Amino acid sequence: MGLVIFVVSLGFSQQLQQLQQRRQWQQNRGWRGWWNRVPPKFPTEEDLRERAFSFCRVLYESVRDEPLGHGWNTDYPDSDTNFMVRFSELTSAHINRDAEGRPNHIVVTLDDDAIFNYPFIFMSDVGTAGFTPSQAERLRQYLLRGGTLYVDDFWGIRAFEHWKHEMAQILPPDRYPIVDVPLDHTIFRTFFTIKEVPQIPSIQFWRRSGGTSTSERGLETNEPHFRGIFDEKDRLMVIMTHNTDIADGWEREAEDDEFFYRFSIRAYPLGVNIVIYAMTH
Repeated sequence: MGLVIFVVSLGFSQQLQQLQQRRQWQQNRGWRGWWNRVPPKFPTEEDLRERAFSFCRVLYESVRDEPLGHGWNTDYPDSDTNFMVRFSELTSAHINRDAEGRPNHIVVTLDDDAIFNYPFIFMSDVGTAGFTPSQAERLRQYLLRGGTLYVDDFWGIRAFEHWKHEMAQILPPDRYPIVDVPLDHTIFRTFFTIKEVPQIPSIQFWRRSGGTSTSERGLETNEPHFRGIFDEKDRLMVIMTHNTDIADGWEREAEDDEFFYRFSIRAYPLGVNIVIYAMTH
């Protein structure tokens, strides 16, 4: 299946200027407090010209803590690169690769206009995310101009209520409410037929439970939810998987055979459907 890729271009000279600003910001801040494993991979000049699919993750600042959470870089970068590989294998889509042929994933901030080059963006552990007024405005413009945001891996009532509060600053809830997406919606049939939203735990929790539980907060998180926000044309512009960690099924696929067969083979089809929906609507 081919993918229709749109680009909201700001002009390449402006993008190059912002590229230099990102590099300067990185040098000045040292990214202290923003990552603790692998540094963010910002788009290069070549990336900004690329039109093949790139998995694009948003770097945000955490304003609260969640158990097992790492903030913006939860499951990063292996979930991003593994998904790109499987996406290219399961579909006929072309993915962005570097000179060595490795999947070329991207990280952007909401302060950077480079976000408008990517029709699909991803956030993890959003129960910790906080946005400034300017970031909220930038994300609102991105979504209303046709972009799609997918958020994953936030568990429990407090994390969901925090995310609702942040989203209310971006999209007024009286006009753009968060709703449960029924299983007969198109997104569950864009490529694979999805009959159930899988509950996928982090591999750490699953191992601690002896492989007996998928609910990371007991009865409170026993049911996974697939929720979203629609625009005026009935397009899903924000997609949410709550009480499940779909991206851990991508990240951890090679670590444990049982985990792969129980969870990864259910995580990829849902992710593929979400991306194809985002790229074609």
